[in-house]
Amino acid sequence: MNEQIQQKTIDLARGLFLVRYNGAEDKTSPPVVRVYADRASANNCNIITGPDGANGTLFAPETALVVSVARPSRLIVEVTAGRAGASTAANIKIEPLTQGQPAAQPASQPFDTDEPDPGLDRGELSDLKLLAHVAGLGDVTVGPNTWIAGPAAPARIEGISLDWPNKPYDLNLQYAVKFARPQRGDNQFVPLGTFAGTRGRALAITGFSLEATGPGADRYTIAAETIFLGAPALRVTGNRIVVAGPSGREPLVGLKLSVEEQRVQAAPLAPRQPRRAEPVAPMPRQEAPRLEGRVRVFRSRQSAVKTAG
Repeated sequence: MNEQIQQKTIDLARGLFLVRYNGAEDKTSPPVVRVYADRASANNCNIITGPDGANGTLFAPETALVVSVARPSRLIVEVTAGRAGASTAANIKIEPLTQGQPAAQPASQPFDTDEPDPGLDRGELSDLKLLAHVAGLGDVTVGPNTWIAGPAAPARIEGISLDWPNKPYDLNLQYAVKFARPQRGDNQFVPLGTFAGTRGRALAITGFSLEATGPGADRYTIAAETIFLGAPALRVTGNRIVVAGPSGREPLVGLKLSVEEQRVQAAPLAPRQPRRAEPVAPMPRQEAPRLEGRVRVFRSRQSAVKTAG
């Protein structure tokens, strides 16, 4: 390997990590640190930098970037000397970031009858992740109801990928992208976890389709907000959505997605009619009275036990 370039490979588990460039031996011309995923991990490992930063590159000590790992991935840290003959010695630290775990709900808490059966695994709607390759930024990953590019910082979106580790067992998603000029894979649906679009070719997406499939698809609604260059923001909902600009050729410069479970309202109970008193005939003395009663069965509600994942 070139003495001016040093590389180290690091295996990362699923999670969020801070890559910090702490210091360098050469103070005058410190080496440049570049962080990127190897070829096999490209769709599962995303590098997040500031809006004006170079994707995956740290130019000096006291800088940092974030790596989001959807599935176990291999990260490559490459250090290049700042000038010919200079040192490549650098201190780089990778720290896991965590948001903690939610507190467990009390076991005695009752559940509403219009909620899903707690005995079935419905998945976590908040686990949906949207990755987009954005011009000038590289790969950016967000959760549901969060803009990529969008009103505050519109930028061309050139490719997308959806990941949902804990999706509902009875729901699947497939999606497709479209370009102004026909490309390979143009407007063809792909499954979750597949990157649709391009990287580094300056080809903006001009159309986007997303479809819910599976036995439980009717219970869920897709909500998408999009901005196409020169057009106002558009919100669409449904089991299948198709979005594009006014002419079908405007670049997509903002995208926000979520999946919501439809709540079925229980039918109101009919008011109970008052019972009319019926006259009671006198009972003969020679007969013992017969006691007749009505048995009412009350079905108790079970308590749901919610455990923090």
